Amino acid sequence: MNDRPETPLLDQVIWPSDLRALQPEQLCQLADELRQEVIAAVGVTGGHLGSGLGVVELTTAIHYVFDTPRDKLIWDVGHQCYPHKILTGRRDRIRTLRQGGGLSGFTKRAESEYDPFGAAHSSTSISAALGFAIANKMQDQPGKGIAVIGDGAMSAGMAYEAMNNAQAAGNRLIVILNDNDMSIAPPVGGLSGYLARLVSSREFLGLRDLAKRLARKLPRPLHNAARKTDEFARGMAMGGTLFEELGFYYVGPVDGHNLDQLIPVLENVRDAAEGPCLVHVVTQKGKGYGPAEAADDKYHGVQKFDVITGTQAKAPPGPPSYTNVFAQALIAEAQRDQTVCAITAAMPSGTGLDKFATAFPDRCFDVGIAEQHAVTFAAGLAAQGMRPFCAIYSTFLQRAYDQVVHDVAIQNLPVRFAIDRAGLVGADGSTHAGSFDVTYLATLPNMVVMAAADEAELVHMTHTAACHDSGPIALRYPRGNGTGVDMPVVPERLEIGKGRIVRDGRQVAILSLGTRLEEALKAAEALEARGLSTTVADLRFAKPLDEAMIRRLLTTHEVAVTIEEGAIGGLGAHVLTLASDLGLIDNGLKLRTLRLPDIFQDQDKPEKQYADARLDADAIIDTVLTALRHNSVGTEARA
Repeated sequence: MNDRPETPLLDQVIWPSDLRALQPEQLCQLADELRQEVIAAVGVTGGHLGSGLGVVELTTAIHYVFDTPRDKLIWDVGHQCYPHKILTGRRDRIRTLRQGGGLSGFTKRAESEYDPFGAAHSSTSISAALGFAIANKMQDQPGKGIAVIGDGAMSAGMAYEAMNNAQAAGNRLIVILNDNDMSIAPPVGGLSGYLARLVSSREFLGLRDLAKRLARKLPRPLHNAARKTDEFARGMAMGGTLFEELGFYYVGPVDGHNLDQLIPVLENVRDAAEGPCLVHVVTQKGKGYGPAEAADDKYHGVQKFDVITGTQAKAPPGPPSYTNVFAQALIAEAQRDQTVCAITAAMPSGTGLDKFATAFPDRCFDVGIAEQHAVTFAAGLAAQGMRPFCAIYSTFLQRAYDQVVHDVAIQNLPVRFAIDRAGLVGADGSTHAGSFDVTYLATLPNMVVMAAADEAELVHMTHTAACHDSGPIALRYPRGNGTGVDMPVVPERLEIGKGRIVRDGRQVAILSLGTRLEEALKAAEALEARGLSTTVADLRFAKPLDEAMIRRLLTTHEVAVTIEEGAIGGLGAHVLTLASDLGLIDNGLKLRTLRLPDIFQDQDKPEKQYADARLDADAIIDTVLTALRHNSVGTEARA
């Protein structure tokens, strides 16, 4: 059952202004109703659950205390923003989360003025909030910048770069550290809550400022000693010395589920004359929903589920996921070769490396949300004779592009890049789509770029990468399950830069890269039925290209179509350049390229996304018939 809960108080709150009209003693009930609404909505849609449940009280308190949207509230990553969306005029659409035409699963500027900054990658919030705060300061406009950032996101260097630059914002910048793994905080309770209220109060801030000014008049040794005593005392009580060194006034830890503690602290910080301030809030992922609290992952990301039991809807049994196939293939490589090791950037389960870590705990490294470090760390390992696999989502590898270029490619180091979530990713939308990796990797000298057409090919490519010691190599594969092909007993080492002919024909050639091969074969069947003999090639490599095969296909067929799950500048561009350089289009060849459209596609079912992108069998057929000026249903002949 996923019936809507009874929410009499929440029903009165459409906008934060309605929330601020409530009495403080009503807020606990409102938070309880908000939590039930989040659970019920995500039960219908699926999505990120545990993180949102952990910030219900915090979301309520922020919108109650601050003047949003004049005060700019920025959620780091944004996957915890469902309660925020419900309180900011979007409750009526909350059951469209992550669906085609519905609400994004992350914050999105085009969706609401209460989403001042779109986010879905980690550790950007402080930089953005600082930008808002400084802009208002420079224009003498009211409004603060408020960043809510998790303790996991604080492992990224960008967060500290922003904090190191934050002092210029003064009291216009507030950072709320949402510590939901207890990774920093001592146990919270009444005493720590009292201390947090005390040190954030105007009286304490005034006394502290007076003490600072008096200390400055002391001889330097005494002044320094007084400063260190102040920092030491506060650090002993609250662990804030690091943030103080970065120029923040630290307050906390505060119980993030206790509104009686949260609201006075946030009010004190809002009204503080000095800053920037960092409020350390301790929360619990999955708070208030038993199945989430009991689960190891706190229901971080869920399918549709039964609210009463917590049982998630299971996909019908089918082929293994590409992620799992890669994990098992890598484990097999590590069993054969003790120099094989693996690196992930805070995504062990998402990349399958949790399984590798269980098998080889001393050869697997989770470096946290630090993709730049992950790549250069892998380069160092490779330079010292190891065979590192850097397993990172395509969308996150973008964050380490300089390291790929400078630390890996220029030095021609054999780092293996296992690029998960290649292509479109469905409900996560444009922020997580793996649209650009072929384009940004295949342009680099020394780089080898492979794309698996199915799960068996992924096994071969993992083995090929493990054996490739002459420079960097990348293998890309999509989210989701394989195609159900027979799996190889022994992996094959592929010849670098050599594709394969999957189907022979004479008139039309389809050159496929990656998992569009299935659609290419469907298109070939339909074209054959129309009397158009069709060749289908799986190129396997975007770089180096199989020049001999491409030359043969382009000189023996009337029409050639490339297809790939990537943006412009990828395979199609490389084939066109090759054809131009070799003069292969001088004699009337009709050469077309199919790739992702030059837009950021919103979330939808993957098959719908690919149909909209014109990367399915129908689009291939239409492209071929149009090139040949054949009429077909829905296709106009073109002069």
